[in-house]
Amino acid sequence: MFTGIVTNIGTVIAREQRGDTRFRLRTGFDTASIAIGASIACSGCCLTVVQTGADWFAVDVSAETLSRTTLGRWGEGSRVNLERSLKVGDELGGHIVSGHVDGLAAVVRAEPEGDSLRLDFRVPDALAGFVAEKGSVALDGVSLTVNAVQGAVFGINLIPHTQQVTTLGSLKLGDSVNFEVDTLARYVARLRDWVKP
Repeated sequence: MFTGIVTNIGTVIAREQRGDTRFRLRTGFDTASIAIGASIACSGCCLTVVQTGADWFAVDVSAETLSRTTLGRWGEGSRVNLERSLKVGDELGGHIVSGHVDGLAAVVRAEPEGDSLRLDFRVPDALAGFVAEKGSVALDGVSLTVNAVQGAVFGINLIPHTQQVTTLGSLKLGDSVNFEVDTLARYVARLRDWVKP
């Protein structure tokens, strides 16, 4: 589990095709403290560490994940939001994030609003019902508050700090990000569909 509070921006330094695709990511994390098998959220995707080096770690990514997330577009130089998994007793600064991407959200508006950046995203219709005004979403692994919702489009504001410490500040019209609905919304919808009137 994660909180959606990004603690490092990594960079893809290698992409290798094997049975699955192996990515090597340079990081500012102390890699000596990363165990093989540890989970790290990489732009919102929970991935398993399979190898480490002095300033990098490697993950294997299946064809399924490549086809359903933005990871299929990663290449050398791609910037990646990173968060290590939550430990018991850690501060929960964002919201509970599983690292299981539900789909892609496309930028349909990107405009300055004061010092902030206003971003509007369109999600697939099947996921639109999970987004609520003042609720939480995770975009490329970043916990954000929804400011407004209209149909399948919702808006968020990025304060300058978030623009600087995540990759979201460089988004532009037409870009897509990994989108995860709030876990609470997922279970409320399941209960609604399961309980018969």
